[in-house]
Amino acid sequence: MAHNSSPLGEVVRAHRRTAGMSQERLAEESGLSVGTIRKIEQGGQARVDTLHQIARVLGIETSALFAPGAPLPVGEDGTNRQLLAQLRQALMPPVGISSETLADPGQAEDLSYIRRRIEDSLELYNADRYESVARQLPALLRTAEAATVAAGEEEAYREAVLVRAHALLLAGKYLTQVRQYDMAYQALVDGIRLAREQDATLTAATGVTGLCWLFLRQDRFDEAAHLAATTAEQIEPRFSTAAPGQLAAWGELCLRIASAAVRNNRPDDAAEARRMAATAASAVGHEHADYRTHWARFGPVTAELKVVEDLSLTGDAHGVLRRADDGLLSRRALRKVGRPSNINWNRHRLEVARAHVALGSTQDAMDELARVRSTTGAWMQHQPMARYVMTDILKTRKRTLTRQMREMATHLDVHA
Repeated sequence: MAHNSSPLGEVVRAHRRTAGMSQERLAEESGLSVGTIRKIEQGGQARVDTLHQIARVLGIETSALFAPGAPLPVGEDGTNRQLLAQLRQALMPPVGISSETLADPGQAEDLSYIRRRIEDSLELYNADRYESVARQLPALLRTAEAATVAAGEEEAYREAVLVRAHALLLAGKYLTQVRQYDMAYQALVDGIRLAREQDATLTAATGVTGLCWLFLRQDRFDEAAHLAATTAEQIEPRFSTAAPGQLAAWGELCLRIASAAVRNNRPDDAAEARRMAATAASAVGHEHADYRTHWARFGPVTAELKVVEDLSLTGDAHGVLRRADDGLLSRRALRKVGRPSNINWNRHRLEVARAHVALGSTQDAMDELARVRSTTGAWMQHQPMARYVMTDILKTRKRTLTRQMREMATHLDVHA
């Protein structure tokens, strides 16, 4: 019987046949069902982690399985268009054929006041208070641009440009988190360019780190790895004299290299990048964050979290649980070295929940989801991994769903 295929199905089938493997053997060695392999080859879709499992067995990069094709239909996004209208106006103003601006010019404020607003918004972001961040960003971007236009002497202008760059990088960070990728790209690239023009290398590197994260979210593994590696080479610090911010910026780029490599089935590159990140984290000695030099919290705990993330990505559920609350991730170490960012910690706990599901412990997985929900605001609802975990719980649960499971499924908009 003939089946409709798809670009993905054709690519998977071609690589499988080149490797001389049957569907049954590929399924067995990848830990997937024969039905999953058949579904993909007959035109079905697949999550990236599924493609990663297939690529690992076939001995190819995960990105080799990505095939061009028409995008799937998207749902109505009218509500998001309305909610993001003011932020779009601030980031993407109309441009005509003359140099005259057609956008709302905003009102210039004192630079120290704008910096405090950026710091306050970053604190709100780190506390998962996205609604508050979204309300503040449009006016913050406008006043930062107005301050740049109003700046006079050279030093004041440089300071105003850097303030505007930080405002843009904050917008890019937030927009990536809520998966508004085109807007996030615009904000990050504009912020990087402004910082680069002022020779503010660490600020520009912070933007590059954010851009690499965006690329990872879009499964652009090769570009993320190349951009992070190139930038890391350009800012590699002298460890004996480097300030914590320099070490953190470089170490964070190494983490991006490793994240891209492990997702792209390049384990040796990932291991080397993880080693470099651990060296930088050890030199920093504690969890470090300073938005003037380096926004993302970085240190020994963050580096260890990413090692556990690799175990999760490669399907080593036992390895995830062995390291989840031990060593640098133990309560004692967290008290001594400091806690990582909320986003990194909560993502780690979702990986723990995923490991529990993989090993059949659905209640332990639910307990992890409940703890994450109790400590985050809207963050969890923006995480595909949370929905994947809940979907797997619903699939593997043999008995009637508990009230907690039903409520969590509703919260994540997951249906049985």
